[in-house]
Amino acid sequence: MLPPLVRVPLGSPLRLLLLACSFALAAYAGVRLLADDWLGVALWFVGVALLHDLVLLPLYTVADRAAVRGLGAVRRRVGALYVRVPAAFSGLLLLVWFPLIGGRVEQRYRLGTGLPADVFLARWLLITAVLFGGSALLLALRLRRAAA
Repeated sequence: MLPPLVRVPLGSPLRLLLLACSFALAAYAGVRLLADDWLGVALWFVGVALLHDLVLLPLYTVADRAAVRGLGAVRRRVGALYVRVPAAFSGLLLLVWFPLIGGRVEQRYRLGTGLPADVFLARWLLITAVLFGGSALLLALRLRRAAA
C-alpha cells in the first residue's frame, strides 16, 4: 500500500513571491561575496562556527545558568527572560557591528563615509546598558506588582 501524499503548505502567492525574492537576493549577495575571496569567506565561516560551538556556547550557557540560579528557584522562568532578551539583543548588535566596535576598519570606514568610526564602542556600550537597565526596571516593577 502506498503512503498518503504529504501536502506541503505553500501559503499565499504573496508569501511565495516574497520568499522567491528573498532567495534571489541571498543568492545575489552570495555570488558577490564569494566572487573576490571565496577561500577567505569559507575559512571565516568555518572559524566562526568553531568559535561559536567551542567557546561562545559554553560561555553563555554558564552565564545563563548563573543568572537563573542567582534569581532563585521561585522566579527562574520569569527572571531569566529579563537577562536573556537584553543579552541576545546586545550580542546581535555586537555580531553585526563588530568590525566597527572593535576598531578594525576605522580608517576604511572614515574614507568611505567621511564619518568618524570611534563612536561605535561607546554607543554599543550605552545601548547595552539601556537594554539591561530597562530590563531590570521591568523586572523590578513586575516583582513589586506580584508582591502587592
